[in-house]
Amino acid sequence: MATTLELILLYLFAAVLGVVACRALKLPPMLGYLVVGILIGPNALALARDTAGVKYLAEFGVVFLMFVIGLEFNLPKLRSMRTLVFGLGLSQVVLTMIGTLIGHFVLVTGYAWLFGGAWQMSWQGAVVLGGALAMSSTAIVVKLMAERLELESEHGKRVIGVLLFQDLAVVPLLVLIPALGSSGEEMLVAMSLALLKAAAVLTVLLVGGQHVMRWWLTLVARRKSEELFVLNLLLMTLGLAWLTEHAGLSLALGAFVAGMLVAETEYKHQVETEIRPFHDVLLGLFFITIGMKLDWRPVLDQWLLVLLLTLAPLFAKFVLVAALAWAFRATPGTALRTGLYLAQAGEFGFVLLTLGADRGLVAPEWLSPVLACMVLSMLATPFLILYSNRIVNRLSATDWMMQSVALTTIAKRAMAAERHVIICGYGRSGQNLARLLVPEKIPYIALDLDPDRVRQATAAGQSVVFGDAARLPSLMAAGLARAAAVVVSYHDTPSALKILSLVQAHAPKVPVIVRTVDETDIDKLKAAGATEVVPEAVEGSLMLAGHALALVGVPMKRVIRITRDARDARYSLLRGYFHGADDDTVEELAQARLQSVTLPDASRCVGHTLDTQALHAVGVSVLSVRRAGAGVSAPQPDHVLAAGDTLVLSGLPEALALAEDKLLRN
Repeated sequence: MATTLELILLYLFAAVLGVVACRALKLPPMLGYLVVGILIGPNALALARDTAGVKYLAEFGVVFLMFVIGLEFNLPKLRSMRTLVFGLGLSQVVLTMIGTLIGHFVLVTGYAWLFGGAWQMSWQGAVVLGGALAMSSTAIVVKLMAERLELESEHGKRVIGVLLFQDLAVVPLLVLIPALGSSGEEMLVAMSLALLKAAAVLTVLLVGGQHVMRWWLTLVARRKSEELFVLNLLLMTLGLAWLTEHAGLSLALGAFVAGMLVAETEYKHQVETEIRPFHDVLLGLFFITIGMKLDWRPVLDQWLLVLLLTLAPLFAKFVLVAALAWAFRATPGTALRTGLYLAQAGEFGFVLLTLGADRGLVAPEWLSPVLACMVLSMLATPFLILYSNRIVNRLSATDWMMQSVALTTIAKRAMAAERHVIICGYGRSGQNLARLLVPEKIPYIALDLDPDRVRQATAAGQSVVFGDAARLPSLMAAGLARAAAVVVSYHDTPSALKILSLVQAHAPKVPVIVRTVDETDIDKLKAAGATEVVPEAVEGSLMLAGHALALVGVPMKRVIRITRDARDARYSLLRGYFHGADDDTVEELAQARLQSVTLPDASRCVGHTLDTQALHAVGVSVLSVRRAGAGVSAPQPDHVLAAGDTLVLSGLPEALALAEDKLLRN
């Protein structure tokens, strides 16, 4: 018999393997936890068993999940999204549960004809199943939408609104499900008592709890001890969970209330950072225990039932959500995307299903097939979202026409632009860049996915259009082939890599500047074709150093020279400047400048290595080489020059003239 320590080590080892595998396959880690739980569980390799201690520890994962959800619920946010949350979200949850109940009564007779047996689930079990199927995966959907930059899109706002209500609906369902175990009048009394207890506890906590929570957290924060802050955070979360459990409710309800109380204080963001490690690790342990409950043998024996339970709810939920979104005045394309994004099961579905099974409401023979269908629907989600545009275009001609109109709008705005800058993203960085371009009379066109920002900027007379810069039609409509440069002004490496691949494939001579947070992804972005990568951490440290040197008494000229030298060492394109008509002052003629030279077919140096040109002998250095049809690369002595190569040279005017003559000579 394995000790508790051996079991925990096994869980941790399995969790690490599962997360690594999911990261490699670009799948959500939650699926990895479920799979390793199936493998090490008693129904597969039998390496571990679901002990009471581990099960109780796994419940803490749900506690911290509810705490994090509570942090997201504040009254201003709910008020601003009330139509989507309490209109679309409420309708989806209620109608899904009603549909499951209707399906239950249909299957009472239909199951015997299809599978040769009796339907072995009570209506109480159908309520539990309906609640579980009504949930969608916040973890998977939000992560995928963030990667696709769709959180502020029309369908993204509706998806977030429905997910918020689903998370909120878990609270009354956690109170309702235990009461369903009673019968007749006892059930009515139990439900009424549970609701009264919940109302009393919530009233006491929410009325005076906000002031107490703010006072206490301020008192702890003044001690300036991170350890003390984390300890108090754990004490409050688990303490309120214990309080609601002893009031006859659930651990998760108390944690949810604790999150709501903290959300109203100024410590919300710090708390989110501190609680995240506990939330992720313990929630992973919970999903491992869920996977251990899945018995693959009856799943294989009843594969037709599992397939039916997977496809039927997936399709029905898609149709229901799409129809409701359309009823709440969404366009057909937006409604279809909302349905596709929310069709799967969710992590709270596992919580509700497990609670129902523990209370004896869901028969054991149904647990494995239902768990299997929920896991399969979640596995299908990344593919549904990935191909959502193709699916919607096939189902809705209207959406295709609206996309065409949007692209036409972009094309009309960019039609007269020549040698302009395409700004991908019109946040703070994009707007600051646009303000610098306007005085220099450099045209630009900005692409952004926030409709409110686009509307306000357009009303102010700025050249901004609604469009996804990571899609080729948007870039081409913005005049990519005629652009002088492309600037990715937001820090999202996957999206930047997608833009770089599109630019390299369709306009390889257009330079691309990418913004990042730090230097982690510089090599990856450079290899993908970025002309320059600007990490915020480097610029912030240079400004910090400059101010510090000035304040300690270093002369300002020396401060400017030190920071300039550091910047020159970091950015190759800033080692000099490209010559312009207004650069002919005596002082500027004595400074190094940049010049780009593109080799013609008849150039004598074509077919020879860069080293044989001996450009350094005339006082010129090569900063970068752009191969025609490829990305920018650092100059290598053995680089064989080819027609169409563009070399960026640095040197004094006379030296540059000699080097250009040498490179272009027939």
